Amino acid sequence: MNLDFSDKNNTVPFPQSENSQTASALDSARQLTCGIDFLTDFWKEKYLQEYIKNGGSKIKFITGRTGSGKSHFLRLMTAIAQNEHYKTVQFSAKNIWMHDFKELYKEIFLQCGIMECLEGISRHLIREMGYDPDEVSDGMRFIDYLSEHGQADALTRREIRTQLKHIFLENPMLDNNFALACSMLTGSILGYPVLEEQNRNLLLAWLEGDRTIKLSQLRALDFYPSRITKYNARHMLRSLTEIIHLGGYSGLFIAIDDLEILISRSSLEPVHYTKMKREDTYESIRQLIDDIDSMKHIMFVYGFDRELIDNENAGLKSYQALWMRIQNEIVGERFNRFSDMVDLDRLAVQEYTPDVIISISRSLAELQKNVQAAPLDRETAEEVAAQARTGAIGIPQLIQNIMQEVRIDV
Repeated sequence: MNLDFSDKNNTVPFPQSENSQTASALDSARQLTCGIDFLTDFWKEKYLQEYIKNGGSKIKFITGRTGSGKSHFLRLMTAIAQNEHYKTVQFSAKNIWMHDFKELYKEIFLQCGIMECLEGISRHLIREMGYDPDEVSDGMRFIDYLSEHGQADALTRREIRTQLKHIFLENPMLDNNFALACSMLTGSILGYPVLEEQNRNLLLAWLEGDRTIKLSQLRALDFYPSRITKYNARHMLRSLTEIIHLGGYSGLFIAIDDLEILISRSSLEPVHYTKMKREDTYESIRQLIDDIDSMKHIMFVYGFDRELIDNENAGLKSYQALWMRIQNEIVGERFNRFSDMVDLDRLAVQEYTPDVIISISRSLAELQKNVQAAPLDRETAEEVAAQARTGAIGIPQLIQNIMQEVRIDV
């Protein structure tokens, strides 16, 4: 099983068993927490259970050497966020263009499942009207339930409209067009106001940012929106996050990996960034940082190799407007768990003692169910700790490399 501690192009994974092939990356991440739980437990308590859940918003950056465990950390935090009842989104910057925020919004929207959130809102509306949503049978719409009980009169229908208006159109966190579209979609779940399936699909396509639909098709619904672009996509994301929260979720957690693709010169990469696109990406992140306080219940985490910082000509330091916002002005001797720029190498120096290294190797060995993989002994663990201080590879990958060598020798 490759736990993605290293450069994706250079990793030689352990042979995969049938069980490990079907296990999800999130399940694997949950089993390997030694050392890194010093930070993940803190984030879980301070951010996911408190700050973000109570209406806060945050952007974090995760960096480190090759094999320091950045991708594993993002998967683990995504799993923790799911357990804390967050909607979670995870993707690689290698697969989504980062210079246009609309592309990020589209990916986030597609992974969120907005209809599930609107179903949660519809249940809330039913309770607000004095009914028990659990009494409405699966597959039955609320308006049909009311009709069965002789209560689908004009006054009750008017109350449904009033509740929809209050939840969506009178909510200052929602864009007006976004609110109207969600109101109509929630009405389709309730069965009133009636919405034909074709129009339902049109509304979902507009929310997704699909440019193939004609806006004139929506005017028959008295809906006159503008297209979603990179200029209004952050505002739409704020609206989406509010819908997620109204749907009963703690918030939205977004993990974006492999941001070092911005400075890659490899012809093998699926995307290639020109200087203009790279700077547009930096500006997009800068704008997100400046706008983040206007959002609620949302957390972004960007992961990237240290090269993105060290490269003076093309990395983060080359765009001063962004670098000024994310650099750590004061760096103490102890690892700061509140820091927005998280250095996993500094965390490893402080937390990855020989005992922790042995525990990590033991967890790795347990994950390789059908493969000969023995945990490291203390002498080897001490060698790993010493080598990591000056080497170019992070401790987690060093452990995996040594365990692979031992298995091959056997």
